[in-house]
Amino acid sequence: MARKPRDYDAELLALGEKAKQLRAQKITKLGELVQRTGADTLPADVLAGALLEAVERHKAQPDSAARLTERGAAFFRRDKGNRGGVGGSGDAVAGTPAPDAAGPAVERAAE
Repeated sequence: MARKPRDYDAELLALGEKAKQLRAQKITKLGELVQRTGADTLPADVLAGALLEAVERHKAQPDSAARLTERGAAFFRRDKGNRGGVGGSGDAVAGTPAPDAAGPAVERAAE
């Protein structure tokens, strides 16, 4: 018996759709993260500057990521136990960080 030929075009189309879906999911998750950290209250240019500074610092000093990783892990541990949701009241139960949790990059950018 002959094997059924594969429809490569259909497979490529399905992979393309899956890639779009994953990109949209990633964007949604990043938006939720911005909200849970309270960074959505910052002006867009301040948030962009803080993120750019973090990326530049990480490229220049890769070992500096250890402190940020530790801080991020602590945030997720705290947030995991307090699933108040993104649309919560904005207090600590909803995962809003402590006043000093914005980090030095955000604090400098806000000045």
